[in-house]
Amino acid sequence: MENQIFTASYHRYGSQEQLVTEMNDNDEEDDDFDEEEDDEDLEDGEDIDLREHAYDFVQVAASPKHIHFVTDASLSSWSDPEAALETSTRLGKFRASLRRIVEHFSVRVFSLLLVLADIIIVIVDLATAGKDQRTLEILSILIVTYFLIEVLLRIFALGRAFFHRWLEIVDLIVVVVSFILTLTFSLLTLEEHGYAKLIITARLVRILLFIRIVTGKDQVERATRRMISQNKRRYQKDGFDLDLTYVTERVIAMSFPSSGKHKLYRNPVSEVVRFLDTKHPDHYKVYNLCSERSYDPSVFHNRVERVLIDDHNVPRLSQLLYFTHNVREWLDRDPKNVIAVHCKGGKGRTGTAICAWLIASGQFEQAKHSLEYFGHRRTDYSVGNKFQGVQTPSQSRFVGYLEQVFTKLNGRLPASVSYRIKNIKIDAISGIGDGNGKDLSFEIIINGSTVTTLHLSNSRQGQIQHLRDLDKLVIILYEAESPTLTGDIKIKFYSSNSNVPRGYDQCAFFFWFHTSFIENSRLFLRRGELDNPHKPKTWKTYKENFAVDITLTKL
Repeated sequence: MENQIFTASYHRYGSQEQLVTEMNDNDEEDDDFDEEEDDEDLEDGEDIDLREHAYDFVQVAASPKHIHFVTDASLSSWSDPEAALETSTRLGKFRASLRRIVEHFSVRVFSLLLVLADIIIVIVDLATAGKDQRTLEILSILIVTYFLIEVLLRIFALGRAFFHRWLEIVDLIVVVVSFILTLTFSLLTLEEHGYAKLIITARLVRILLFIRIVTGKDQVERATRRMISQNKRRYQKDGFDLDLTYVTERVIAMSFPSSGKHKLYRNPVSEVVRFLDTKHPDHYKVYNLCSERSYDPSVFHNRVERVLIDDHNVPRLSQLLYFTHNVREWLDRDPKNVIAVHCKGGKGRTGTAICAWLIASGQFEQAKHSLEYFGHRRTDYSVGNKFQGVQTPSQSRFVGYLEQVFTKLNGRLPASVSYRIKNIKIDAISGIGDGNGKDLSFEIIINGSTVTTLHLSNSRQGQIQHLRDLDKLVIILYEAESPTLTGDIKIKFYSSNSNVPRGYDQCAFFFWFHTSFIENSRLFLRRGELDNPHKPKTWKTYKENFAVDITLTKL
């Protein structure tokens, strides 16, 4: 992928937005994708700073009814210009950083533990009445002082937003009253019975902090969701805090609307419904791209379309076309209509589908530009530099296929082309498992069904050739073992060696391709074009020249 310097600004002309770009291209290739697993594998991936490795966007002629770019690319949606200006100042950036600290999950949990500690102090106080309690008094003063500092920092970080939450106001009152009473009565003698009662009363007031945290557990839940979503752009406005991004003003990307225990770290479905019903009443349609989970569509007034795609995998090309046609039909009905697209984490499958729509609607002509735009919109660089775009090389490859469908095939599926695999060559095999391929096995999957499985340790004589001098493994497929390949194909490699890391799909590596886009009966995929080896954390196993080279016979 070409490396280019991105400079873009957005200008509004009447009711229409236009994307204005400048381009500074160079020929350096960037084949490696640094995408992250859905948020359940937080250790995956490395950081890519798109401010340094950015890409140009190309504006193409298209119907204005679909081109509605978000006016300010740094914001989640239409936002308060004053707030946007504030975050651009040094003080504003400091407050934003402070907000992330005081609302962090670990800070919330630590505060809860301190409340529990304070309750223990109250109990010990009551059980040891009449004894020297100076140590307990010092601990009490330290705890309430921490609470006071914490709440003052939250006020400074949140500004007016702090006073929009009634639970925060209750917290402020309880903390201030608790601090004043504790400090006052800790300075008085405990010898008089009346003072002792007042001290106990002061301590009991502090127990209200515990009640506030229990009844306001949504604060901890919000902190958990922010931690799980990492630096994905969130909608934090008008009383909402959702893992949700306006990719354009008519296209929303979000994580799974969840209930039960899952809403602790995903978008609560009730909040998603409230958001959509508030912002786009009767004018939204939800697209669920998860094959592994669902929900009652009636919560979204039965405006839900399902496109079944497996986690970490790609939609079939026909599914992508169906999605784009369905979206076009919905958006054409009313200029107010919007779509909300989600998978589990709202990146991989969601990004693949949305990028397909951006191409199908003419907002971008090239796949790489739509992919970079989606990642730029989905990533909040004020929180972190991890690129939150489409996850796997196969997903990006299929967006590239769709580019060809709309630029060369007039939006139609390509003619079917069938192949058989003659051989598979793997370069740089020495670093993989046993180093000779004997630990490997692979599956060929067509339309979700495994049609061929081959364990290389049980292969026929001469079928596997380990060319040590070339550091290459050659796998020959005889006709009986080589099925007819037509359409969307997945090949999945496993290793029995425990030193080979398992990534997505619980395998060593895999990849998808479509036979209609094979050129010269050959498919050559470098490390950065293979799912799992594309991750930098696997590069101790997969060397820079690791590649899979497939030779096919056209039928």
